[in-house]
Amino acid sequence: MMRLAVRTLRFRKNGFIATFVAVVFGTAIVMACGGLLETGIRSNVPPQRLAAADLVVTGKQTHLRPGAEDATPLTEQVDLDASLLPKIRSVAGVKDAIGSLTFPAPLLANGAGGQGHDWSSARLAPYKLQSGTAPARANEVVLDASTAAAVHAKVGSKVTLLAQGRPTPFVVRGIAQGPAGHTFFSNDEASRLSGRPGTYAAIGVLVAPGTDLKEVKKHLKAIGDVTVMSGVDRGSAEHPDAATFQTALISIAGSFGGIAAMTMMFVVASTLALSAQHREREFALLRGIGTTPGQVRRMILGEAMLVSLPAVVVGTVPGLWLGRFLFDRLAANGVASAAVEYRQGLIPFAAGAGAAVLAAIGAALIAARKSAKIRPVEALLEAGLQRKWFGWVRLVFGLLFTGGGLALVIVTVAVMTGPLAGATAGPAVLCWAIGIALLGPFWTKAVLAVLRWPLYAVSRVNGRLAILNVTARSVAMSAAVMPVMLAVGISTSNIYMQTTQVHASEKAFTKELRADAVLVSTAGGLDPALLGEVRKQPGVASASAYVTSTGVIDEPRNAPFDEDGAPLRGISAQGNDGAAPVKVTSGSLEGLAGTTVALPDYVASKIGRGVGSTIKMTLGDGAHVDLRVVATFAADRGYESIVLPAELLATHTTDRLAKQLLVRAKTGAEINGPLQALAARHPGVQVSDRDALIAGNSADLKTQAWVNYLLVGMLIAYTAVSIVNTLASATVRRRRELGLQRLTGSTRGQVLRMLTTESFLVALAGIILGTLVALATLIPFSATVSTSAVPSGPLWIYLVIIGVAATLTFSSILLPAVATLRTRPAEAAARAD
Repeated sequence: MMRLAVRTLRFRKNGFIATFVAVVFGTAIVMACGGLLETGIRSNVPPQRLAAADLVVTGKQTHLRPGAEDATPLTEQVDLDASLLPKIRSVAGVKDAIGSLTFPAPLLANGAGGQGHDWSSARLAPYKLQSGTAPARANEVVLDASTAAAVHAKVGSKVTLLAQGRPTPFVVRGIAQGPAGHTFFSNDEASRLSGRPGTYAAIGVLVAPGTDLKEVKKHLKAIGDVTVMSGVDRGSAEHPDAATFQTALISIAGSFGGIAAMTMMFVVASTLALSAQHREREFALLRGIGTTPGQVRRMILGEAMLVSLPAVVVGTVPGLWLGRFLFDRLAANGVASAAVEYRQGLIPFAAGAGAAVLAAIGAALIAARKSAKIRPVEALLEAGLQRKWFGWVRLVFGLLFTGGGLALVIVTVAVMTGPLAGATAGPAVLCWAIGIALLGPFWTKAVLAVLRWPLYAVSRVNGRLAILNVTARSVAMSAAVMPVMLAVGISTSNIYMQTTQVHASEKAFTKELRADAVLVSTAGGLDPALLGEVRKQPGVASASAYVTSTGVIDEPRNAPFDEDGAPLRGISAQGNDGAAPVKVTSGSLEGLAGTTVALPDYVASKIGRGVGSTIKMTLGDGAHVDLRVVATFAADRGYESIVLPAELLATHTTDRLAKQLLVRAKTGAEINGPLQALAARHPGVQVSDRDALIAGNSADLKTQAWVNYLLVGMLIAYTAVSIVNTLASATVRRRRELGLQRLTGSTRGQVLRMLTTESFLVALAGIILGTLVALATLIPFSATVSTSAVPSGPLWIYLVIIGVAATLTFSSILLPAVATLRTRPAEAAARAD
């Protein structure tokens, strides 16, 4: 049978080319996702500034809440106390331990040299002075060679740095050769500028030659609540944000890779099933001459393997390029860390190849099941006109997936709130789509029954012939309708889920926002004294610092936040007409100072805390604080955040500075001019309108939306391949039918008009079913994340989606038809299927 399968490939090029293309694209997508997943799991960050240290000690960037099973990641830099240095030096095998400070210190000229450090930590790179001397005074710095060349600085030159948000002049005392983007100060000055006296961001450990690093690591971990890094992991101390991006990259790659693998299996299965369906007459003849069902199955399986194995090899080439391309795009848009080393080893290759081969084998077995079991006489009859809708296995799985979609929708409405609704709404789309696709003949027949009579009433002879033809062949036509449904349903639902969520987030944030202008920092943070100056400007009614971070409520333990922690907002004390977006329902924000807090109404009721009570929290840098509740405020469900004094929250962030000031104008006053003049006197400060604040608040959601657009776009492109494969193959298969029609007197134009009407019906049926799939998810999702069940987003997105789907449908049917109609009618009618 394998010999027969090889010979068959010569005469079934169209069907096998369609399968080949589907497997190539599927392999590339799954392999690319595997590369992203491996990169996220490894999260290798090659060390640079700390490369000379054998081991690097940092604070533990996670916090385990009392009674919790999963630790919460800490999003701010966790400091190490300087008292750890002698303890580390006393560990057997440690030659020396060197503390390292890190804080923002960009050059005012062009923002180069973005990080400042103490000079004693320069030996951890190691940096070597190529000219000048080490900084000894408060006004002296050492620049790295690349930064010095960028600003044309030499030893003795004066440069202005933005330190603690203030422009400060320094003298270049030396220029060092080493990694770019770093500026060094004297140890005392670095400690002052960092705002962290007596602490370090990291400690580099130099180990004596011949010492067992594993033993040293074990002893270092025992000295306190620290993390000890070695090898390539040391780079994570230089780029702590890489760990934050790790979870996001793994989840994106894993979820999208799973969806891509399932879609590939469906596409390959539908392609092979259609190819097998077109060959029912051939299989019937084989059965008629004594071929057993097992031999038919082996032949179909052999054909699938002969096509899929070369396709897998070809698919690895674009897979290598596609993975790197996706990672670069994710890093450029803030979803992944650019410092992470991209890795795509044998595991992603095995995953992509294995998924493609398994999809081909599974699809071939499914396609062969019916062809192998059918009786020869029935097969000859079935080949002429397929009437059976689907088998009981397909019916069971179709109902299961449809039920799964319904269950996920119920969970979305009844359980989920706010942004969390996407966790169940996303999988619901896939369940709906697969469920309808498995029961495709039923849904196609139902939609065509509705469309048939209105279209029949306005059609002429060729149009009516097309309607009758599609109606009689509705079971077979479902194979053409389902890819269109998948493309429209998946793309519409995923894109509008993102636009709806971004709109809901912006609406929840702006509901109480009264700020008319925003002062933002372009370099690390704002001078704390700037707030007082802003409040003195003419026309200013209110001003507030604005800081964001993440923290954990430790006591009480029933806080309604997950393991990612609670969003924190820091604002200045204000009255009921303040600039910050907070609508007080009890208490007052005028006393928001020191160790105080304001809670959303829902959170306050959930944990049983009101005005005057206390809570215990762990802030983003691991600091534990006891806070007194001074107010409660209204907040939309799912968008709650904890409000703290800006001064308190800023002290526990990595930069220790506020990056924004909110300003509200007096009624009828114009404040843009005075604020612009104030900003001109403070380099690194810009004046923006409230839209900048709104955009910053929803920046993470917009980044997620962009990622979703990119990945969904790839998936839709792959589904488009299925549309072209399926429709083109089905059209070519009908050359005998079209030849007979021309022999009975129909012209080429009449046949093309008939096929145009068929294309319209296929496209319209697929668009209707895809739209129903999208609405079945979007309506409950929108009702959950916002106050309206109507999805938010521009209409043109939907119009583009259905326009592309219709264009693919028409071109995939009509272009092969034009080529087929060039064959003489008698020759086309004489050809076998």
